[in-house]
Amino acid sequence: MRLKKIKTILIAARPNQWIKNFIIFTAILFSGQLFNMPLLFKSAFGFIVFCLLSSVSYILNDVVDYQFDRKHPIKKLRPVASGSLSIPDATFVVFILSLVALIISLFFSIPFFILSLVFLLLHFFYSLYFKRYPVLDIFTISFSFMLRAFAGQIITGYHIQIWLLLTIFFISLFIATVKRHSELVIHGKETRSSLIYYKGHLLDFLTTTFATLTITSYSLYTFLENPPLIETQLSRYFQNVYTNFEARKWFMVTIPLVVYGIARYAQLLYEKDQGEAPEKIMTQDKPLIFTIFAWGLIVISLIYVF
Repeated sequence: MRLKKIKTILIAARPNQWIKNFIIFTAILFSGQLFNMPLLFKSAFGFIVFCLLSSVSYILNDVVDYQFDRKHPIKKLRPVASGSLSIPDATFVVFILSLVALIISLFFSIPFFILSLVFLLLHFFYSLYFKRYPVLDIFTISFSFMLRAFAGQIITGYHIQIWLLLTIFFISLFIATVKRHSELVIHGKETRSSLIYYKGHLLDFLTTTFATLTITSYSLYTFLENPPLIETQLSRYFQNVYTNFEARKWFMVTIPLVVYGIARYAQLLYEKDQGEAPEKIMTQDKPLIFTIFAWGLIVISLIYVF
């Protein structure tokens, strides 16, 4: 009986959504410190803290939205909406997970604890208030991604360049807008309160705007920012053969992958209505998986190999 309850709580915690917290590793990846073991372990523990905090927000959201979720063909199967996890039990889990995550965050530093608390409060206000208001709801989601990126900075002490930070901001707005568009098209306005105020053409406009801003900000990052120079045997060889090899704007070769990734994501929205579950798209759509893998491989190669 206890194992069944633990399994139910784990389902409510939505571990499939924890993929979003990998943004914490942005700071060490783009600062050339990915293989710095002490910083990597600190980032991994920070990742765990934000996984706990994210699960708090998901369970709280299920408690607040259980009446809407019961009208949703998929969300009605969630533990709180289906009744397999009672609201008092879910509320108790929210309290315990919040307490554990905040206590762990104190072992890092006071700034990391404050940021974790801000992240938690942001999601509390999102579940209770912000999600009811159009546009504000997607901006709140985007700010939560920004806080994850800032958490990586605080943990490692390494700075994320402004254009890369703006890329994270705009792409999270893009993904959130695509999600709202899919919810509106597939399920109508009964499954989320803010959808009452959304119009299809507004979401189309926002999707196009945020996609354009994502590509623009990432392109500016690749052109204006210089990646860290890590000396390896290959880099020494290319530096001898080609003068100023590492000073060239090699990051720009990843721009087509970013453009294709966004175009593919939009295709899944407009042709297949799959934008409602971004974590599912990123882990199951083969062209998108290949694009993300190729982008990551090139980025790591340019920073750590060449």
